[in-house]
Amino acid sequence: MIANDIMAEIRDANLSYLMLAQQMIRSDKATAIFRLGLSSDIVDLLESLNNSQILKLASSNMMLARFRFDDRAILGMLTNYSRDRELSNLHASILMAGQSNEQIS
Repeated sequence: MIANDIMAEIRDANLSYLMLAQQMIRSDKATAIFRLGLSSDIVDLLESLNNSQILKLASSNMMLARFRFDDRAILGMLTNYSRDRELSNLHASILMAGQSNEQIS
């Protein structure tokens, strides 16, 4: 992939993430905070963005979404655990709930 293609893919991923995040926040803020792993300050900020602000933010040269975990066990549960998929996802959610949310620096 050339640099322009990568930038276009990042923009598209960012735009999808921001639109989904806003939809989740407007639907159920408490659940969105948990599922997105964001602080209430960030969630309030995302909720208040208008369309032009979202497009400008999505066009940054960095990915806005990132993995919420650095724990190999959680990643393994989400990708390889085969006995009971639903139980595995629940266990991973419980472990991730114990991690702190992103804060504004």
